[in-house]
Amino acid sequence: MIDKDSLRIVFMGTPDFAVPTLQRLCDNGFHVVAVVTQPDKPVGRHGSVKQPSAVKRYALERNIPVLQPEKMKDPAFLETLGSYRPDLQVVVAYRMLPEAVWGLPRFGTFNVHAALLPQYRGAAPINWAIINGEIRTGVTTFFLDAQIDTGRIILQKPFDIPDDADVEYVYDGLKELGADLALETIGLLSAHDGSVETIDQATRTIGELHDAPKLFKENCRIDWNRSAKQIYDFVRGLSPVPGAWTTMTDEKQTTLKVYRTAKTGQPAHEQPGTMVIDKNRLMVAANDDLLEIVELQPAGKKRMKARDFLNGNHDAALYRLV
Repeated sequence: MIDKDSLRIVFMGTPDFAVPTLQRLCDNGFHVVAVVTQPDKPVGRHGSVKQPSAVKRYALERNIPVLQPEKMKDPAFLETLGSYRPDLQVVVAYRMLPEAVWGLPRFGTFNVHAALLPQYRGAAPINWAIINGEIRTGVTTFFLDAQIDTGRIILQKPFDIPDDADVEYVYDGLKELGADLALETIGLLSAHDGSVETIDQATRTIGELHDAPKLFKENCRIDWNRSAKQIYDFVRGLSPVPGAWTTMTDEKQTTLKVYRTAKTGQPAHEQPGTMVIDKNRLMVAANDDLLEIVELQPAGKKRMKARDFLNGNHDAALYRLV
């Protein structure tokens, strides 16, 4: 067994999803010798302002050295990383690593992934689990290898997805659950000098495998030819970020982002995409039932309730969504 004070850890991560894990390591007395994160991101009108990642901001608050390589195979970076003599590397929401990096520590490098692997390998596991109507997801720690999200599983913890949950709810739950699981994983590795039983993902037989590819604008567009339940899940699986969208066929072809819908159980007798107004309710025909839009955002305007949108768009029933 190795004492946690002498276990040298390098932490790798970028967004706020990774911060609770880093914070938990620091608060529990683990020796985080360095943090690796993405280079500062240009922001502002001309990109003249550089914004540090959430992980970098936290690391600087704790006086932890920060490395921000442009390329993971850069010899200068590899030399600097090696100088910290890490026993273990912990990765949360970072980038793909070359073997020269993940193979460096004597205890290896493990990743905290926001899904129950081998399900939902990829960049957007939370979104796709909700889009596909899953009622349960979770977090997995696994040792990195040469492929993306395919390494040997160390530990897993499940997380239930309520039927009305959106990405924000699941994201917040999993980032805390992931921090708990990272601590448990480090404790396990420390107690056994890095030698622990793992599970080969290829041996997991859990039905059809779903991937979690990166989301782009093109695959966030609502298809009104699908069922109301599928569209309902699609919207909450993209809310609030990046946001499902559709186009209203008015004179300007207005783009609408849709943040919240509600199932009505009312059969649709209109063509998919037809807008149906019932007093102050905005409903849209799917290929089976009517789906109520509860919150949306027209291009160039703020997010609003559907009833407020209808107050300013009295001709909405004349148009369709495509």
